[in-house]
This record gives sequence, structure tokens and C-alpha cells, in this order.
Amino acid sequence: MKISGNSLFVKALKDEGVDTLFAYPGGCVIDLFDELYKQRDIEMILPRHEQAAVHAADGYARSTGKVGVCLVTSGPGATNIVTGIATANYDSVPIVCFTGQVPTRLIGNDAFQEVDIVGITRSITKHSIMVTKREDLGRVIKEAFFIANTGRKGPVVIDLPSDIMKELGDNRYPKEVNIRSYKPTTNVHIGQLKKALGILEEAKKPVFLIGGGVNIAKANEEFTKLVELTGIPVITTIMGKGAIATNHKLYIGNIGMHGSYAANKAISECDVMFSIGTRFNDRITGKISEFAPNAKIIHIDIDTASISRNIKVDIPIVADAKLAIEKIMEMAKPLNIIEWVTEVTNWKAEFPLKMESKNGISPQKIFETINNTFDNSVIVTDVGQHQMWTTQFIELNQNRQLLTSGGLGTMGYGFPAAIGAQLGNPDKKVICISGDGGIQMNIQELATAVAQELPLIIMIFNNSYLGMVRQWQQLFYDKRYSSTCLTSRKSCKKNCLDPNKECPPYSPDFVKLAESYGAIGIRVTKEDEIMPAFEKASSSTDTPIIIEFIIDSNQLVLPMVKSGNPLSEMIMEG
Repeated sequence: MKISGNSLFVKALKDEGVDTLFAYPGGCVIDLFDELYKQRDIEMILPRHEQAAVHAADGYARSTGKVGVCLVTSGPGATNIVTGIATANYDSVPIVCFTGQVPTRLIGNDAFQEVDIVGITRSITKHSIMVTKREDLGRVIKEAFFIANTGRKGPVVIDLPSDIMKELGDNRYPKEVNIRSYKPTTNVHIGQLKKALGILEEAKKPVFLIGGGVNIAKANEEFTKLVELTGIPVITTIMGKGAIATNHKLYIGNIGMHGSYAANKAISECDVMFSIGTRFNDRITGKISEFAPNAKIIHIDIDTASISRNIKVDIPIVADAKLAIEKIMEMAKPLNIIEWVTEVTNWKAEFPLKMESKNGISPQKIFETINNTFDNSVIVTDVGQHQMWTTQFIELNQNRQLLTSGGLGTMGYGFPAAIGAQLGNPDKKVICISGDGGIQMNIQELATAVAQELPLIIMIFNNSYLGMVRQWQQLFYDKRYSSTCLTSRKSCKKNCLDPNKECPPYSPDFVKLAESYGAIGIRVTKEDEIMPAFEKASSSTDTPIIIEFIIDSNQLVLPMVKSGNPLSEMIMEG
């Protein structure tokens, strides 16, 4: 029996187990939406902006382990998802993005809402392709899901010309994939592992440096067993946090620009660094020539291109993190490194992460209350100071997961990603932590959260500034706060150094804004108001709640390593 491409599309999604589709309609996909309207197995989520659709698919994918799927129309619909595609690409998130396209006869003629989305996204996807023949449609979709969710996971874009989707063709959807040019690594080189373990057994000051690859591979339990067997201290990137429970006695903290003193110090002093699933980007390494200067470096990563690209390593191993850790467990032995472990844990005790008491509410106090209140939860952040405070102070374990934009650092990611996470995890409490700047980049999604009756908790850390940029301006630009004050108006005095009694009121009023959308708004100005606000938020079962925390604009994220400086040069006080 022959069916249209639109019908085959719906069949394909069902066969791939897609239960949630983040989709925004338009002219070139209207027939596809009509076909989706006829079925009831796939829940259709209508965001208020296409960028939110792709971020929601991303949050859904990260929190569930499934492939996230979004569908948008041609032209601006397609270009609006570019930032979300890049976000997923840098953080290895499996999503498949379908874009509408003008009929093939019009392609190349500057038709209405025609863009070359395949060309635009080629450098930020694992694979991008336009379907030009109806007979290829099923195969291309099948390959897209396979490519997105294997190897180093990532986004795939499929462009769908409207005439191809209307055309009748075979109703069969492939059961298997055979791509001759794409064969993800599935084995571990045992010889390289033995070399690595030989170096490790001779180490006096070894550390594990763990990136997001361990979390993506769902290797947390296996990695924890390896740590307890070997007794090696663990340091994580912000994407790797949660690979081992943060209250584990061998967990030291995050590394990098805003890493803990003990973690950065241990990296600078170690003699063997066993790294799994990290790309060694500049926020992690600081000055490359002084990164782990005394260490032999072992690096396991699923992506060949990530090994020795930024940091030259001694033992490269291309493998899936979970498979590699399982193999290591078969050969590893306990190490006699008690003196080193004692030294590192003493650094952690002597220089703990803590915030000075400033005017208003301490962010640390907010996170301590979150840690004591919300157990079975997904924490989703936006990007800025609040993100770094989250990665410093949030406690993670098997019941609490953290989602954040690490590689691209995308403001506006947090709220729509939290919507996707809540839809994928209806039995968990999902908390979005954002700044007053980042939340406004996709605040329109409050309408989506209300429409979907989601009990999301949106925590806004309002310091009246674009806080992270302001911090740099405060520390390195002699307090020249250029374009970072969010209360500034045309009538304000120029070159204002700090908020004062003459400042205009903040716009918008987030409490009133929440209420205008049909959500609940709470403003918290004192620490004794935190717990009552959380109790009210916890009681909601079908309505999103915004909790606005008024934060002193002078609060800094510390420690801090200035970009380009070695990790040993930490700014400890503001």
C-alpha cells in the first residue's frame, strides 16, 4: 500500500518510540501537522518560540536518555532553532530536528521562507540532510535516530520539502541501519588500557578528571565502584558533576575557572591524571602550558577528534565511557596513596566553597535549602552567575540530576529545557534556576508551562544585572558597567557604579508577570522566607511557580581564575 510522506513520517516517529514532539506549525509543514492531528500516540507540545522547542527537546533528551524531537517550519522557523542545535552539539545531546522546506521546484529561487538550513547547520550537527526523493524518506529518518544516539551523541537535522512529503510511496519503515561510512566505536583497546593501568599503579598523586561523557554513558554506578576500588580522588568538570555522588568522601569538586581551591590545586600537583569524557576546553584548563604540568595524562573519550586536540595526552583511548570503565574494573587494583588522599581532602576542608554574607539573600543559603528539600528532582540552569553557584553548591546523587548548557553557554536555555525535562519526568520535581537576564530570553514559555499544567518551580536570582559580565567588569574593568544594568533607563545618570536609592524600579515585575500568565509568583527578600516559598511551590501539582530571590548585585562567584591564567592563580576574595 502506498502512503504519503507525511503519513510515513508519523509512522516513523511511532516506530522510533517517540512519545513527545515539540513542534511549531507553519506553511511548509501544515500538511504534516494535519497528519499528526489524526493520531493520539504522540503528544504534541506547542512552544511559543521555535528556539524553545529545540531547547525543550534537549532537556527532554538529557533527562530521559531518549532522543529529543522537534519539528518547525521553513525559513525563520528553521533559523530560530540554530542556537538550540549548537547547544546540543557542544554538549553531545541526541536530538533530531525536522524542518519544513519549500517545494523542490522552488529551491534556489529565493522563494518565500526558503533557507538552506542544511548548509547553515552543517558545522554544528552530527549530520544534516535534505530529503530529495520520496523513496529515501524512511531510510533517512531511521539513520537520523541512529546517528543522533550512537557514538558521540548529538543533533541531526532533516529538511523536508513539502512536495516530497505529499508524494505517495512505500509504506514500509526500515527495521535496521547500515551506514557504510559511519561505524561508531564499540570496543576498547585492551592494550592501551593495560598501559594506562601500568602508569596508574606507579602513581603517587593520581586523580580522576571526569567530564560529561560519564553522565551521558550512564556509567555513574560503575565509576563509583572503580573509585572505591582504587581509592583515587575525583575531580569533575561542571558537565561531569554527578558522575559520583557529591557527598562521596573521594569527591573533591569542580575544576576550572570557577572550580574549588582543592580541585584546581590537585590538578596542578598530580602526577597522573586519568581523564574520562571531557574535551579539555579553555574554561577547564586555564593556561594550557601550565595545566597539570607534572602529570602523565590518560584520556578516554568516545570522540577521536577530542583526544589531544587541546591537551596532548600520553595514553589515548577511544571508547565509550561505560564500556571502558567496566573493562578497567576487571584489571584495576587498590592503590597505596593514603598520604595524597589526606593532603587533597585537607585542602578541601581548609578552603571550602563558601560565600561571604552580603546584603540580601545568600545564594549559598538557597542551595542549602534546595539540597535539604528536593530529593527526587531535576535541576536545570540557565547561564550566568546562578549557573556557577549551582555547580558549586548543588548536591547531586542518583536521585538528583543537573542539566546545564556547558559547551556553548546559552542564555535562554534553562526555562524551555526545564519544560522538556518536566514533560519527560512527570514523577519528579523539576526546578529551573535562572538569572533575571536569562529568564527574559524565553520568558514567553511561561504560557507553554501553564498550558501544559506543569508544576515547574522557576527560581529567578535577581541581582538587577547581567551578573557574570558585571563580575568581569567589576574585577578587571574598573567597574565600568557597560550595558549590564537591567534597571537602566534613558534618564539615568551615566557611569553609575552601583545600585542606589535613585535607581528606577526593576522591569518587569516578575510576580505580576507570573500572575498575568496564569502562574503563581512569589518574591523572597529575606532568608527566613525561603522555606515557606519552597513549601508553597512543592504543594503545586498543576501550576508553575516563579520564586524571585532578590540578590545583592555585588555577590561574586569565587574562586575565579582569570581567562588565560593558570589554575594555580585563583582569586579567592572580591
